[in-house]
Amino acid sequence: MKRVRCRRGSLTRCAIRSKLPRVNTTRRAICFAPFGWAALAQGRPTVGQVLDRIKKETGVTWREKTVDTLKTGSMETPLTGIATTFMATHAVLEKAAAQKLNLIITHEPTFYNHLDETKALEGHAVYAAKRALIDKHGLAVFRFHDHWHMMRPDGIRVGMNETLGWSGYVKDNLYAFPQAMTLDALASDLKKKLKGRSIRIIGDPGLKVSRVAMMPGAGGSDGQMRLLARPDVDALVVGETREWETVEYARDAMAQGAKKGLVILGHALSEEGGMEYCAKWLKTFVKEVPVTFLTAGEPFWAPK
Repeated sequence: MKRVRCRRGSLTRCAIRSKLPRVNTTRRAICFAPFGWAALAQGRPTVGQVLDRIKKETGVTWREKTVDTLKTGSMETPLTGIATTFMATHAVLEKAAAQKLNLIITHEPTFYNHLDETKALEGHAVYAAKRALIDKHGLAVFRFHDHWHMMRPDGIRVGMNETLGWSGYVKDNLYAFPQAMTLDALASDLKKKLKGRSIRIIGDPGLKVSRVAMMPGAGGSDGQMRLLARPDVDALVVGETREWETVEYARDAMAQGAKKGLVILGHALSEEGGMEYCAKWLKTFVKEVPVTFLTAGEPFWAPK
């Protein structure tokens, strides 16, 4: 469509010049117009317009090959509200629809694999029900992973530091605490602040730690083992790891006398604070519609 400059209040002239149907622009007509026109009259941006703002505000060069793409919905959809979340679970999508938040910005995949490929899911009742929910409410789901991590500082880390109250202790992703604590106290504090139910720990509960490294999400085992091996790291906090790799490396290191601790939070707990911060960040440049963080929560529980 050819862009045209219209005088204030002259939707009719704009429609004629851009070859759209002539529209009655009285106040009454706008109120009962199709949703797109009503949203335009109310000054709401479209999904595509907000995603363009996000790309600009990240301050990083947008990759050609990235998972940060629109998974469902249309760029032309007028927004009613935005939800940020770690994971666009069925429950999160229901909450978003109930609150009339029709753009869901999720950090991780919606359809159970890294690229959100759905061909293999055809015939699965779980996928069909989730897709039906999305289609029923006209939800647009956008994944915001690569470029949120690429920002400097990393958006996930900023949010996790705020959630944990660790912002004042970090330098080069290493946290130096003025007073040593036990490994058990560190894990207990993480559990309390993150409302964790299934945090797992390897190491002596009484080990004194004051220098902690953190690798949120599913960092590679090579990087995790390198951090744990550093002489200036007493304990490593990770999201998730392959249990036959970093976990066994930690066990062997401790059997050899290394004074180390490993805390495994789970992927969700280690990054959800970053998507809560994402909502705050979005509010600084998206003013026309509500922006809300919806927690996906920890998927696991442990017996009492």
